[in-house]
Amino acid sequence: MTDVIVLNGGSSSGKSGIARCLQAVLPDAWLALGTDTLIAALPGPLLEADAGIAFAPDGGVVVGPEFRRLEEAWIEGVAAMARTGARVIVDEVFLGGAESQQRWQKALRELRVLWVGVRCESAVAAGREVARGDRMAGMAAQQAEVVHQGVVYDLEVDTTRTESMECARAIAARVA
Repeated sequence: MTDVIVLNGGSSSGKSGIARCLQAVLPDAWLALGTDTLIAALPGPLLEADAGIAFAPDGGVVVGPEFRRLEEAWIEGVAAMARTGARVIVDEVFLGGAESQQRWQKALRELRVLWVGVRCESAVAAGREVARGDRMAGMAAQQAEVVHQGVVYDLEVDTTRTESMECARAIAARVA
């Protein structure tokens, strides 16, 4: 039985929508947690400091050592919840590609994980980014491909022309 579903994709690719749809279609209760949850929990100074996480005007993201330390604790905490019986959907952005996946693999090593790549054409994601109004312009375009570099998936979905619910149903069909 799958313990954790990891959705990896760039900003505005549709991960959060898919996570909500998965919660609706999966038979058991699943927690949806993601990088936005972690960022929202950070103290204000870490959102602007070299040690924390900074968002450049062009949409780039710079991650510092204090953010990495807290991210490691976050990842271990999510894994601990799954190990104690919570089923978890992780909504993640692997800025470091394969290296980011390896951090999660280490923490989730004894759990059954479904790795899902969430793709979306850069131009479509950029349009969503503008429509959302809560993201730095350029973030979607910068992340669209880099988050998938070297990452190994069990399944990939593409939200460019496919609705979140259809993607969620495809993922749910793979959840044992």
